[in-house]
Amino acid sequence: MTLMTLTTLIPMADFAPTDTLADRVAVIAGGTGAIGLATARRLATLGARCVLLHARKPAAQAEALAAALPGQGHAAIAADMLDSRSLHAAATAVAERFGAAHILVNSAGRTQPVPAADLDALSDELIDEMLQVNFRGVVATIRAFVPLLKASGDGLIVNISSIAGFTGSGSNLAYVAAKAGIDVVGDALARALAPAVRVLTVSPGVVDSPFVPGRGADFNAKAASTMPLRRVGTPDDVAAAVQACATTLRYATGTRIVVDGGRHL
Repeated sequence: MTLMTLTTLIPMADFAPTDTLADRVAVIAGGTGAIGLATARRLATLGARCVLLHARKPAAQAEALAAALPGQGHAAIAADMLDSRSLHAAATAVAERFGAAHILVNSAGRTQPVPAADLDALSDELIDEMLQVNFRGVVATIRAFVPLLKASGDGLIVNISSIAGFTGSGSNLAYVAAKAGIDVVGDALARALAPAVRVLTVSPGVVDSPFVPGRGADFNAKAASTMPLRRVGTPDDVAAAVQACATTLRYATGTRIVVDGGRHL
């Protein structure tokens, strides 16, 4: 089945909560990263067939990660999130192999720590890279997969953002701007794509993962001491929020779910 054939009118969903994702296809951009892979495990456990979109992992390694997910029928597809042709090719591959896509999780991205006051270190090149990777790439991925999501009649987009997008405090100012932009675009798309596609934002705080270069156990311990819940997040904490978006929070769109242990307070 191709994207061109997915034009059948499908009745609107009732948005009732569910405890199963059987017969659902979930595409996770950045699916071989810490949060993306944790999300795939949770969705696969509930019966979804998962597609790990990846840009940097060797094909054999990405395929092994997909094969190790609970259940069967998963796949890994290489796609450059900064190349729209590559993303459209990935969407076509999903359509041909799976016939549909119901869930798109945007967890791809990168950052580089730069103190907010050090404007000289926030070079033009770094600003451009942060906006391309963390904003343009997300929008391009959505654009590529929206036809499949709309055709399902019950689509879901979950953008993994950050509390940096609304606190103004993050790894660098360009990353903050990119995440704020994704938050607002998510709200706009929730209106534009309804009722066929819901759009939700999950905003973590500090997560124990290699995402921010140079941050390790010392940083995490210091951050945890300032949080109301007294520990930093895990990739599975974020994945659990994505799972809720797909199952128990189905009568929700255009809103932000904050998963940060209270760090933003």
